Amino acid sequence: MFRMVCETTKNDFSPLLPDRRGQKDFFVCDIFDAAPKGDMASMEHPIFSLSKKPDLRVRRYESGKNFVEITPSVKGLATVHDRDVLIFCISQVVAALNEGRAVSQTVRFKAYDMLRSTNRPLGGESYVRLRDALERLDGTRISTNIITGSVEVFETFGLIEKARIVRETRDGRMQEVEVKLSDWVFNAIQAKEVLTLNEDYFRLRKPLDRRIYELARKHCGQQSEWRIGLEKLQAKCGSTSTKKEFRRLIRKIADDDLEKNYMPDYAIRFEDDMLFVKNRHRVQKYRGQPTATAPPLDPDVYARARQAAPGWDIYLLEREWRDWMNAPPKDPEAAFIGFCKKVYETRGRL
Repeated sequence: MFRMVCETTKNDFSPLLPDRRGQKDFFVCDIFDAAPKGDMASMEHPIFSLSKKPDLRVRRYESGKNFVEITPSVKGLATVHDRDVLIFCISQVVAALNEGRAVSQTVRFKAYDMLRSTNRPLGGESYVRLRDALERLDGTRISTNIITGSVEVFETFGLIEKARIVRETRDGRMQEVEVKLSDWVFNAIQAKEVLTLNEDYFRLRKPLDRRIYELARKHCGQQSEWRIGLEKLQAKCGSTSTKKEFRRLIRKIADDDLEKNYMPDYAIRFEDDMLFVKNRHRVQKYRGQPTATAPPLDPDVYARARQAAPGWDIYLLEREWRDWMNAPPKDPEAAFIGFCKKVYETRGRL
């Protein structure tokens, strides 16, 4: 059972950082779910490092004939916290598209706005860290082969194409920054292959907490529950810890979440080397009511759903599908794909 309310003392260590933003209407999207051309490999495996020290490992993941390889620069792989820069840039482009404004791959912003929106301190050290993040994002390279039928295509690209500090104040703090997004990222934005993140994502202290939330947001989405085994979870997180240490870290996250309910949107439970993720909103919505009429869907189904309804947020479609059905389908996966096709045929591209 997931405990929804708890009390903590002021002396308790909080897994969440103080809320420094002073604004609540920031639009945020998930770059990890913004795979180009429906390429699931870049979502199924970790791109960003969990380490606070320079991570110089070359990562390679294979699934059948497909592979994804992530290569760091001499300054190391881009980190989970570096990803905040991409989240901020993507949010700006998406907001402009929603307003009908013209956009380009180059995003220009004030460093102060980025730091504030991503809940970072506004002192001089944060500007130094932002410069370092831009260098790691520019240096990290992703290589993958994409197989369609009998044709194999090899691509290599960076998380960003380049970054430029436009102006600095006399004390050396950057004022304005230009980031040119890679074709990979920009194409994903235009196809609306993005997900909204809870704004408290930026308050999560630990990189592993952030990675667990990202996986929960992608795989659980609007479903009631999602689960994953420890070994596969460690691979998805890109953790270099021993299995014993990684198990301890995951158990600590689950115990802290049970006590303090700090993980945004999702409740976390860990039993028998299995991580259980439950959607807090669906727990509240369906409390005292019958459970969902269809079981959780396999993660691979979502790739097919995106092909059936290009441009749609398939997690929102799933929620609509579950609310719409009035009897358990014999084949939930086929029923969901059919629902997505019908939506796209009748409503068109979102």
